[in-house]
Amino acid sequence: MNGSALTIRAIEPGELASFFAYLDDHLRDNGRNGTALFQPMSRSDSRLPEDKRAAFSLGLATPLDRPGWRRVWIALDAAGSIAGHVDLRARPEAAAAHRALLGMGVHRDWRRQGVGSRLIETAIAWGRTEAGLGWIDLEVLSANEPAVALYLRHGFGKIGEYRQMFRIDGATLDYTLMALAL
Repeated sequence: MNGSALTIRAIEPGELASFFAYLDDHLRDNGRNGTALFQPMSRSDSRLPEDKRAAFSLGLATPLDRPGWRRVWIALDAAGSIAGHVDLRARPEAAAAHRALLGMGVHRDWRRQGVGSRLIETAIAWGRTEAGLGWIDLEVLSANEPAVALYLRHGFGKIGEYRQMFRIDGATLDYTLMALAL
């Protein structure tokens, strides 16, 4: 498989059911089978909760000039299966409309093939041109070294860390805050 052979495009509303199935499957990898813990949730609870489905659905229907907006891009393989995703969403603070939060994931079969880089580049380009954002922020588990390294390669800087932010499955984990000025 080759990450450059994928098509990356904005998700369409009619694709949400398959997107949610992909996300649910993706979350089942959280901290399992040699994969770093990439979401602050217990391995036994790693699935897509209903409130997150609603947040995606409502956010996609929300105009950019309104609180709660969200935009999603998916990487599709030749068969039309989702190989990864990236999303930007409005920060919850009204006075931070010039910033967005980034979330992303790559399907287990497509990791370490450049898919994450292509997805991040897509979100950055859109943030600069379409949304006129000034900043993209993200939060990542500090122990997820592959993700931290990926974000650093794309110009995100570490701006802080919550020490001992989470207690998950008997482990205490830190949370790194990162940002990219557009």
